[in-house]
Amino acid sequence: MMTRRTLFGGAIAGLGAFVAARFSATPTAHAAGTFEVEHTSAEWKKLLTAEQYYVLREEGTERPFTSPLNHEKRKGTFTCAGCDLPLFDSDTKFESGTGWPSFWLPIKGSVIEKTDSSFGMSRTAVECHRCGGHLGHVFDDGPKPTGLRYCMNGVALNFKPAAA
Repeated sequence: MMTRRTLFGGAIAGLGAFVAARFSATPTAHAAGTFEVEHTSAEWKKLLTAEQYYVLREEGTERPFTSPLNHEKRKGTFTCAGCDLPLFDSDTKFESGTGWPSFWLPIKGSVIEKTDSSFGMSRTAVECHRCGGHLGHVFDDGPKPTGLRYCMNGVALNFKPAAA
């Protein structure tokens, strides 16, 4: 039987787990000179919105279903919001139902994949090859032909429509 006490206790426990996971994850540090485009934290904060900084530089995640890029259907290219590197062609975008823009293949050489062991699980994180910005994660539950789902934070991307 659900009582207010068990409901409140469960909510407190869930909030505690969220806070612990959120603040125990540490951003990846890269050695100076690792990327073609590099800035100090102060410079990045001037170049990016607060949410872009949180995702790209602190490896955060935007709330699902909040990005206007979820509904972007035009032909064009999705680029890094940090350095403008072309990352995904619109022909590889698909509706995954997850709440984030999803693609089945990045543009060759545009991303770096690395193991992410945060939040008590092992995933593959995706970063921009040029600036090292955190973009999202890749999973093996995508459509053919690759079977991959590059689940990207929309705030980490810009969209450039194809020339008419």
